[in-house]
Amino acid sequence: MGTGVPPDPVPGPALGATAPGQGPGWAKLSAAVALRVPPEEIDTIYLFRPIKREGREWGTAVVTRRHPEGRLVVYTARYMLVVRGKEKGVSRIEVEEVALSPAEVVAQVMQHTADRTGEAEPPQACSAAVWYAG
Repeated sequence: MGTGVPPDPVPGPALGATAPGQGPGWAKLSAAVALRVPPEEIDTIYLFRPIKREGREWGTAVVTRRHPEGRLVVYTARYMLVVRGKEKGVSRIEVEEVALSPAEVVAQVMQHTADRTGEAEPPQACSAAVWYAG
């Protein structure tokens, strides 16, 4: 017989929340990244939590690919998307190659970035599957 107490909610994303790296701004950014880095060559995508303020959303990802010499080529990918108002949908996308680095150094930089910005956690490390199927 029931107790009249509803069961605990199933853990997961908040109602209306999207998975990390998903949504209109990320979709535009992933398309721009694919023009610079073939998705099958992507080693890791580090997703920073997007910032939403004053009708705009900013997102940043660090994308790495293996260099033939074993190091990682590092790209910074950023977007700004207008999410409210008469300019809704307008975006600015930037993808820039920024470094050639050993993998261990990239992981350390991602952790230190979280420390410097006051984020509780470093950016989320994902495979290319977060943006590209197959």
